[in-house]
Amino acid sequence: MLTAAIALHVTVCIALVVVVLLQRGKGAEVGAVFGGSSQTVFGASGAGGALFRLTWTLAAIFFATSLYLAYSSTRRVTGSIFHEGSVTTHMAPSGAKPGAPAVPSGAPAKPASGASAPASNPAPPAK
Repeated sequence: MLTAAIALHVTVCIALVVVVLLQRGKGAEVGAVFGGSSQTVFGASGAGGALFRLTWTLAAIFFATSLYLAYSSTRRVTGSIFHEGSVTTHMAPSGAKPGAPAVPSGAPAKPASGASAPASNPAPPAK
């Protein structure tokens, strides 16, 4: 259904551009005086009525398909961009407190509460 709506939308877009370009502008009479083409392709009265109605019809279809495509893009639930099993999650060690950073395996152990810290790495003040 979505593919058909997109195809209809693109077709209506192209048709709307063509129909608008076929219509006679306000300064067309002046352009014909200086060697422009005559506007008698659609008859003596021109195509004002038919092209006007066609423009409004195509504009209404364009509006409807735009709304449908916008609505369907918010409701369409597709799979993730990640493939199944390719996303890895990093779990904290079982003894770690929530929110505390994990200690790397090669890092020295934390000094006991009564022991003093080395001079190069002073202990943080107690709270």
